[in-house]
Amino acid sequence: MRKFSILIILILSFVISQINIYPQIFREISKVGTTAGQFLKIAPGARALGMGGTYVGVSDDIYAAYYNPAGIAINKGNGQVAFSHTQWLADVNFDYAAVSLNLESFGAISFSVTSFRIPEDKVRTFEFPEGNGQYWDAGSVSFAVGYAKSLTDRFSIGFNAKFIRESIWSTSSTGFALDVGTYYITPFNDLVIGASISNFGTKMKLDGRDIQINYDPDNNTSTGPNNIPAKFEMDQYDLPLIFRIGFSMDVIKSRYIRVKAAFDATHPNDNSEYLNAGLELAYDELVFIRGGYKSLFLANSEQSFTLGAGINYEMSSGLSIKFNYAYGDYGRLKNIQYIDIGLVF
Repeated sequence: MRKFSILIILILSFVISQINIYPQIFREISKVGTTAGQFLKIAPGARALGMGGTYVGVSDDIYAAYYNPAGIAINKGNGQVAFSHTQWLADVNFDYAAVSLNLESFGAISFSVTSFRIPEDKVRTFEFPEGNGQYWDAGSVSFAVGYAKSLTDRFSIGFNAKFIRESIWSTSSTGFALDVGTYYITPFNDLVIGASISNFGTKMKLDGRDIQINYDPDNNTSTGPNNIPAKFEMDQYDLPLIFRIGFSMDVIKSRYIRVKAAFDATHPNDNSEYLNAGLELAYDELVFIRGGYKSLFLANSEQSFTLGAGINYEMSSGLSIKFNYAYGDYGRLKNIQYIDIGLVF
């Protein structure tokens, strides 16, 4: 146990050192818009959004695969399946699906897919502002495989390996990343401390047919060579590396009523630090009401309060179904709404 703990601490320390935490804290200028794979920052799950995105220290269901892979080790049942859909800003579709399996003493494994899709539209040019007969689309997808294990009855670790692809029309880029998380239930009223680092991986660079051109060096002013095959030089961009630490605790717990409070602190490599806060009220573990606030202290953020509700219905012994809904206020960008469904078996 001590060796594993030391190993995790060393891993976290190394990755945090790569984030350049201390210089960025004291810089006035943020690094907004300097990373690729922005869809990786969109968090799935209506329960999590309803609680203001505070989930690193909660992570007790299948959505731990995104927020804190160590939480997969404490998932209830033999396995879980979930699907989440969001009509994101500007009519973009954001979907997430995941499955986890409890392998008992071996640990637990998870598989998840994240999809971000921009609807097809006409190709418009100066000559053809209403379309030239061609159509373009764009999208991003991530496939993740995770493993988690409880080292004691109170401490778990977990990892994700991810393949990432982004495309726009005939140009695309690919990358690979690793997530790592820890989950610790303290003796103090079962206060949970969770920590995770997401998207530690390769740089991404666009390539494809759309950046290939025919170049005329002298613009037809001489008899020299023209229409030379060439292509635009594209830059490489880091992935959105995110370090999170979260806390959660049942502040009220009785026969029928439970109230969970949660807080997350987030340090991204392409923005300033911020906090999330949330509450969950449960009645008989059947009906849930949630509320929270997202991106506290983040300058120029359009995100603010969130609300949510859910139902957990036990269909038979060992089999239950979950429905969740959440609403998030995005200020001038209006709002987004999450729905998800899940099975615990």
